[in-house]
Amino acid sequence: MNLDLQGKRALVTGSSAGLGAATAKLLAAEGAAVVVHGRHEDRVRAVAEAIRANGGTADTVVGDLAGDEGAAAVARAAAAHGPIDILVNNAGFYRHVSWADATPAEWSDTYNVNVVSGVRMIRHLVPGMRERGWGRVITIGGGLAIQPMNAHPQYNATLAARHNLAVSLARELRGTGVTSNVVSPGAILVEATRDYVLGLAPDRGWGGTWEEVEPNAVEAFLPNDQRRFGRPEEIAAAVAYLCSGYAQYVSGATIRVDGGLVRSAF
Repeated sequence: MNLDLQGKRALVTGSSAGLGAATAKLLAAEGAAVVVHGRHEDRVRAVAEAIRANGGTADTVVGDLAGDEGAAAVARAAAAHGPIDILVNNAGFYRHVSWADATPAEWSDTYNVNVVSGVRMIRHLVPGMRERGWGRVITIGGGLAIQPMNAHPQYNATLAARHNLAVSLARELRGTGVTSNVVSPGAILVEATRDYVLGLAPDRGWGGTWEEVEPNAVEAFLPNDQRRFGRPEEIAAAVAYLCSGYAQYVSGATIRVDGGLVRSAF
C-alpha cells in the first residue's frame, strides 16, 4: 500500500531509539522527509544516517522538550527546511517505582516530560498545519492508560492524560483538515525492556533462552493473546497509516496495538 507521504515533512519526537526510531524509518520509507529528534547527538545522527542509507530524507534536531525554551528551539530547528505536516508525539519516559517511592516530585517530573512536552510541540506546530489545511498529530499512548497496574502509577496516569488531550485536540481541530489520534502500544520489545526482563529471568525461573523467557515474562506482567512483546515496527505501521490520506476520516481515535492486552471491546 502506497501511503503517499511524498512532500510531507514529519517530526518524530524521541526518535533516536526504540519505537520512535522505527517510526521515523518507516515514515521515511513511505516518502516523508523526517526530522529525527533526541537529546543525544550521536544517537540522533545514527538514525538519520540509516534513513539516508536506505534512500530516505532525514534531518536531525537535538534538544530537551522538558522546558519552554528547549521545546521552542526544537520546533524552530525542525521547521528550518520546511513546515512540519506530521507531528508524532512519542518522547516520554518512566522509572520503575512503586506507590511508596513515587514522590510528588516524581509525579510532577513525569507529567512535565510525558504530557506538557507534547503540549508544547502541539502549540508550536499545529497552528501552521491548521493554516495550511492539512496535518496529522499522532500521540503515542499505551494500554496502561486504560488498564493501569500497581507499579509506576505516575507513568500510568500520564498515559491517560496523553489519550485525553489527543481526543480534546481532535475536537478542537474539527473541520480544519488536521487530525489528532492515538496509537496505544502494549509492552514493546526495545533494548531496555529486553535487558530488564533478562535480568529478572533467573530468579523468576523463566528459562535460559529468549524464546523461553519471552512468553513467561509476558504472562507474568502483561498477558496478551499473542504471548509476546510487540515489536517497534508494529507500532510504526499504525502511526504510518494514521499519517496517510487513508486515515482522513479517523478522528480522536485510539488504535490499540497491544496483542490483546486490553480486555475490552470498547
